[in-house]
Amino acid sequence: MIRFSKAVNSLRSSEIRDLMGLATRPDIISFAGGMPGNELFPVEDIDEIYNNLELDLKRTAFQYGPTPGYPPLLESLKEYLNKKGMPVNNNKLMITTGSLQAINILAKVFIDPGDTVVTENPCFIGAISAFKSYQANLAGINLDEDGIDIQSLKAFLKKYKSVPPKFIYITPYFHNPAGTLYTEQRKKELILVLKEHGLLLVEDDAYGELYFDEDVRKRVMPMKALYENELTICYTGTFSKILGPGFRLGWMLVPPDIYQKAELVKQSMDACSPNFTQVLANEFLRSGRMEKYILKMREVYRKRKDITAAAIRKYFPPEVTWTEPQGGFYIWLKLPPRIDIMAVLKSSIEKGAVFVIGRTFDPEGRDNSHFRLAYSHTPEDKIEKGIQILGGCLNEALKSLK
Repeated sequence: MIRFSKAVNSLRSSEIRDLMGLATRPDIISFAGGMPGNELFPVEDIDEIYNNLELDLKRTAFQYGPTPGYPPLLESLKEYLNKKGMPVNNNKLMITTGSLQAINILAKVFIDPGDTVVTENPCFIGAISAFKSYQANLAGINLDEDGIDIQSLKAFLKKYKSVPPKFIYITPYFHNPAGTLYTEQRKKELILVLKEHGLLLVEDDAYGELYFDEDVRKRVMPMKALYENELTICYTGTFSKILGPGFRLGWMLVPPDIYQKAELVKQSMDACSPNFTQVLANEFLRSGRMEKYILKMREVYRKRKDITAAAIRKYFPPEVTWTEPQGGFYIWLKLPPRIDIMAVLKSSIEKGAVFVIGRTFDPEGRDNSHFRLAYSHTPEDKIEKGIQILGGCLNEALKSLK
């Protein structure tokens, strides 16, 4: 008789993953996958980099590497983060197999079965899965347009003061799925609450480089840079959104005592992240191509966001509310009461467009009042048609209620 672990039995399938097959169908316009467009990858640059590598370095790329990361990439990334004001000299940097592995490592370092972890609600589905895989109890605190709701967080921490959470996990910069960019005031309020309760913060920054306008640049300064001396912050980042998900490279910047435990955990997971892509990423970063590529991507994603936003205003019923994002990949939309979002999704797929429903991102899997649109992967000439399909389905659903 097969007996699965309690940890694996607690996991639920990600509806994003389930829909990825649909996203690749040529007849489907997909707003589901939060990923860069295939046509945007710097293929020619990577070809040139690899073709010009010395033979010994190519051989190094094929070999195992050190658990913390390929040393030249660690140095290049350290310089890159230092330019952003990150405290790289009194913290330790580790390369991970995507930032999701960094989140998994931190989860394994801190979580015992039955521990509580505070997240935002909605929350990145990968983090939900990671924390649940270590049998954590998740407490989702609602987001508003400025960030995590401070009063709700205070009330929760007061109620459970005798059994405090192990840490708080947030994605403050163009949140997945909500698109939220934390205000400076909300960051300060959050830091005060965390200091009062002596809590660890895990700050996930996958999209912070992808701001659309210079006037929001200061607001993407990581809390790890601003409040390093105020409390313990574990910072995670990734190459997935600024170079390519297929590289499977992320990183964590953490205090030395946490790093020591994290390195042991990583050794037990994969021994080392892929040396091949680390070598290529290092050359891309060291050559100055990264900054130029990110500048280009900001413009591409801003344009796709603008087209999507204009189409939403044109085709969606006014009862569907949303906030226009200032960066990143996503628009988060709230439905009027009594709309059956699954019925809307099925109708939309039948007509040729797909999106992701809100409960995918709810730590308790209950939210049926929101849905997420990802514009990053959708070709510009297909966005309006896809939004028109969705708008038609939403209008039909509203009419059926009258």
